[in-house]
Amino acid sequence: MCSDTVLVQKVNSGSKKALGKLVERHKQSAYRFAMGLVGNRDDAFDISQEAFLRVYRSADTYDDSKPFLPWFYTIVSNLSRTWLRRRSARENRMVDMDNVPFLLIDESTPEQETIRRESVTRLRKALLELSFENREIITLQHFRGMSYDEIADLLGIPRGTVMSRLYYARKRLAKLMRDNDD
Repeated sequence: MCSDTVLVQKVNSGSKKALGKLVERHKQSAYRFAMGLVGNRDDAFDISQEAFLRVYRSADTYDDSKPFLPWFYTIVSNLSRTWLRRRSARENRMVDMDNVPFLLIDESTPEQETIRRESVTRLRKALLELSFENREIITLQHFRGMSYDEIADLLGIPRGTVMSRLYYARKRLAKLMRDNDD
């Protein structure tokens, strides 16, 4: 099994097969990361596809002395940020979170299903009200399950900064959830 770095080197040489392997290996994580940042299925799908196109077009800029994932997540993050700027002028589309497995809660009774839907709606609304940086750090830690060290490496910031940003992002999210409860 080829490493991501070797695959990117092959992509740089024009190998579409190597790109296909990268896509298969990282398409779900790219989609989920974008979904956490933009809050819309269709946009997240488009962003994840565009990210792989950027990998193909920009493979020559990849520094193979560094890990692939931080470089790739930077591409997804930058595309998401641009997407949100463009979208902010348009109506903010709501997301059907029922198809997003990382937010699903067991549904045993109709009452619990109603509570779940209300909670997901409040969470979705609160996440979309966070700044991009807060949404990004919460997505990486809570929805992608990354450790503080992994986030620090990915974002190129100290571990302590990750902890601090996460603390304040969680605090802001909790306040927004309480405010949306009214």
